[in-house]
Amino acid sequence: MDAGTASHDALMDVPFRPIRLGSMDAIVERRADGSVVYELKEPLEPYPVRLTERLEHWASVTPERALLARRTPDGQSWECLTYRQAFDGARALGQALLDRGLSPSRPLMILSDRSFEHALFALAALHVGIPYIPVTPAYSLLSQDFSKLKQLAAVCTPGLVFADDGAQYGRALREVFGGVECVVVGPLPDGRAGSRVAEWLKTPVTADVDEAFKAVGPDTVGKIMFTSGTTGAPKGVIYAQRMLCSNRQQVAQVFAFLQDGPPDLLDWLPWHHTFGGTHNFGMVLYGGGTYYLDPGKPTPEDIGPTVQALREIAPVIYLNTPQGLASLVPHLQADRALRETFFSKLALIYYGGASLPTYIWAQLDELAVRTIGQRVLIMSGIGGTEAGPTPMSAAWDPRREAIAGLPVPGVKVKVAPVGAKLEIRFLGDCVTPGYWNDPERTAASFDEEGYFRSGDAATFIDPQRLELGLRFDGRIAENFKLSSGTWVNVAELRLSALNVFGPYARDIVIAGHDRDYLTALVFPDIEACRALCDDLHEPMPDVDQIITSRGVRAFFQAGLDQLAARPGGSSTRIARIVLESEQPTLDNGELSAKSAISQRNVLERRRGVVDELYCVPPTPRTLVGNAGAAADADRVERTQNAGS
Repeated sequence: MDAGTASHDALMDVPFRPIRLGSMDAIVERRADGSVVYELKEPLEPYPVRLTERLEHWASVTPERALLARRTPDGQSWECLTYRQAFDGARALGQALLDRGLSPSRPLMILSDRSFEHALFALAALHVGIPYIPVTPAYSLLSQDFSKLKQLAAVCTPGLVFADDGAQYGRALREVFGGVECVVVGPLPDGRAGSRVAEWLKTPVTADVDEAFKAVGPDTVGKIMFTSGTTGAPKGVIYAQRMLCSNRQQVAQVFAFLQDGPPDLLDWLPWHHTFGGTHNFGMVLYGGGTYYLDPGKPTPEDIGPTVQALREIAPVIYLNTPQGLASLVPHLQADRALRETFFSKLALIYYGGASLPTYIWAQLDELAVRTIGQRVLIMSGIGGTEAGPTPMSAAWDPRREAIAGLPVPGVKVKVAPVGAKLEIRFLGDCVTPGYWNDPERTAASFDEEGYFRSGDAATFIDPQRLELGLRFDGRIAENFKLSSGTWVNVAELRLSALNVFGPYARDIVIAGHDRDYLTALVFPDIEACRALCDDLHEPMPDVDQIITSRGVRAFFQAGLDQLAARPGGSSTRIARIVLESEQPTLDNGELSAKSAISQRNVLERRRGVVDELYCVPPTPRTLVGNAGAAADADRVERTQNAGS
């Protein structure tokens, strides 16, 4: 163990900044079929019937407090939408929706991402009981044939489409929604009729709005969220009001400190994804806080506006993806004033979308201790579009592990054997009733007891003390077999490789289905890799020069040798890698909206690279692990298999 590792380990014993969390005492039932069922002793407390009851409450109690804030066009200040303005706007737009006869068979479709107007339309639809569908802008702006957008339109049959900018979304509005009324904020679309939101906000409100609000019940469909499709075709997940309201109360009980004051949040996550649009926005609305629209993106190239915003806004809770946290860390390390603001009130860092590499966790611990003399609790749980999206969480120090934790109050979690894995399944008010207009897929997604099959796998934190909860064990669908028939745990292997290569690798995709050994596509962090390029003398080397430089290849070769020599069989060792210059992006379909890499899409799109990894002899850009160590281990494994 080197000095750096020792110091990082020592940080794990530094006390946390005090934080009020809910009880996680669990009741555990072992079953004869090998499954285990968990639920908390703490019951779920009463929650609203309708989510906009919270909007109405805060509009009455704190009418001038900002619900939403966004950068002004000059980037120098923030403009706000108060709770009173949001409530009045939602009622006016709700009246306009009722006037146009919108209904579950003619719902509202939203094509644009986060904005004041997006929020007002969503709240209006929720208030009067009309489903809405937030759609990723990529389907309108990046697609050439609009195939996915046409599929969604056919499944949902919208009666109204909202888009921020009629010019930007004009082609989609003409070619996909030519016969559907549209409303926009800015320019009207060319070649078709439309209206502006400003006119709609002047709609006189009648008693119809109050009657529609009273008619909204727990089973009323609030919205339909289409999954990102990183593990399958997009599915329209039904969000009933019961789901939306119960999970906000469940999160408030687990993270009890959120009830001690308004939860202010700076967030970049898109609203067509459930992490940002359901969990984060819902957390703020439920607790009467302010949601600051982060003007940046979670990449090294685009995080500058986020950094500037964090110089002004001190969060109490910071929610992000591992990629977003990795992009922020170098700025926190280099800027003392930024660190002091960021950690001044921070009680919790919560990550989702993927497992957090240990080196990022250690860096955040070190930064917190250096700045405030205490650690800040870092944790996660299990999230899922079909489950609220937070049916499980940790509420204790996970010791830098990907802990699924225990169920939130009011949820039962069953772990059931599926092949060699244990699948996590959910039952409770925050679980979806199914998929929109897809009864076959709905029926297949629930087991015989009505538990939703998540597709996530788990192991026990301690098999002798099941009450301690579960550890995340990857996606069942992502795992595959080598030609030997041995299963590969993709999530565990990917995280191990990221910890070896970090912070010089942004992400890794494992290959090897039906092959003799494992390989990987590595996506380097180009800016970080510049520090390894001592052999380059060009003032501004390009990406290919950086990843082929002697220093970069030497670093990744050493890491690969370490991975190739891991104990165990061929299913635990990576034998070859290539460094990819083209990064995965949302545009090329290899990243989801939450910046999680799609293993399947990368392998499908880069079939040629996978074939290259298995070329004999290896190509010049392929790095090959320590052949002697790997071959010896393989020989032992084959001998043992033959003997058995």
